[in-house]
Amino acid sequence: MSMIRDLRAVVRPSSRVSLRKDPGTSYDTTRDPASPSAVVDCAVYRDGARVPSAGPLSPQEAMRQVRRDGGFVWIGLHEPTEAEFAGIASEFGLHPLAVEDAVQAHQRPKLERYDDSLFTVFKTIHYVEHDRLTANSEVVETGEVMCFTGRDFFITVRHGGQGSLRALRHRLQDDPELLAKGPSAVLHAIADHVVDGYIAVAHAVQDDIDDVETEVFSPGRKGGVSRGVDSARIYQLKREVLEFKRAVAPLLRPMQLLSERPMRLIDPDIQKYFRDVADHLARVQEQVMGFDELLNSILQANLAQASVAQNEDMRKITAWAAIIAVPTMVCGVYGMNFEHMPELHWRYGYPVIMGVTAAICLGIHRTLKRNGWL
Repeated sequence: MSMIRDLRAVVRPSSRVSLRKDPGTSYDTTRDPASPSAVVDCAVYRDGARVPSAGPLSPQEAMRQVRRDGGFVWIGLHEPTEAEFAGIASEFGLHPLAVEDAVQAHQRPKLERYDDSLFTVFKTIHYVEHDRLTANSEVVETGEVMCFTGRDFFITVRHGGQGSLRALRHRLQDDPELLAKGPSAVLHAIADHVVDGYIAVAHAVQDDIDDVETEVFSPGRKGGVSRGVDSARIYQLKREVLEFKRAVAPLLRPMQLLSERPMRLIDPDIQKYFRDVADHLARVQEQVMGFDELLNSILQANLAQASVAQNEDMRKITAWAAIIAVPTMVCGVYGMNFEHMPELHWRYGYPVIMGVTAAICLGIHRTLKRNGWL
């Protein structure tokens, strides 16, 4: 039970994150401005602690230390080019297919085994804040984190402006007992961190859907029909939910494999905690699938209301046309140039005809209004 609490304390974001440093330990994870390398951070970890270094380590130097003294190396890269990643791929013996996927990005979430390494792809999701949902609003922003897990190394390749792992690295470094489990502990922490991000985004998207649903079915609608909701707004939100679903749905099977199937590179003490990640991911997937179905229903209801509104307008136009037809007919009859028309020379002809016309129009108006046409 204590290990469960330790794991959750590390991977769950907290408003109070302790960054106590041991003397001589560097927590600097920023890229060296003098170096054009894509390496954001490179460090050696031994017995759960980051090994101090006099300056920035190159991946080759870090790996030499690991092979000589033990431990594992964790290298973080951001959008490396093929040339920048070639040396690291060669040093750690990464499979060419996995290297190609990591450099090109835009991959589907997956888990692949290549000889002595695991290649995992995560889609990161970031909620884009907006005051009001419009037809052009971006609701979710996606990125990618590719992870290479080996016996004595862990490499992350990040694409996109979101999904920084700096805070996660700090939290792991503050828990030596967990970090001592090796690269598989880092893989679990990243998986749980990504899924926690999904949960937070799902709550925010739910609020947007609730706002749209309230507008569509608002009790203050004019004439019983909502006229203030643009279908393009609903469709845009549906597209953003689809992007969310593409990140969540394919990841469930890899998390289940990590939790159920024994793997040499995954510590048995860590493997069982992937079940918790898979369970949270399954709940998010159900929630996102529900979003999709709910938006379909809202869109159909909004289109139906638009059709009802059009029919309502046509009924009103038809009703007024029927009323106007009466004086039009009377005026048409008396506008003909016949010489023998009895009412033409009658003293009360004009007021009688006008009165009868007005009475007929009033009667039609009352009848149509009583029937709901006006």
